[in-house]
Amino acid sequence: METLSRREEEALVKATKTRALKECEGLVTEFANCATGRTVSVVWACKDQLRAMQTCVAQYTNPDNMDDLRADYMKQKRRKQVNKTTEGNS
Repeated sequence: METLSRREEEALVKATKTRALKECEGLVTEFANCATGRTVSVVWACKDQLRAMQTCVAQYTNPDNMDDLRADYMKQKRRKQVNKTTEGNS
């Protein structure tokens, strides 16, 4: 099985986290609003908001989802390589 380069892996993880935060924007905002102006008390005062946000983000960043995204990325990469090869031979 092919693997991603370190740069590709980092880019994929970053894009996935960005997408997860965007999809969970409402919960992220709720947690941020709760945490505003707090220091240590954020741990217990905002635990429900944190848990909800983490649950939402986890559905986009879990290992199975990441494996699927890697596989899709590799398919796209192979497709691009095939297209370049066929265009070069024309």
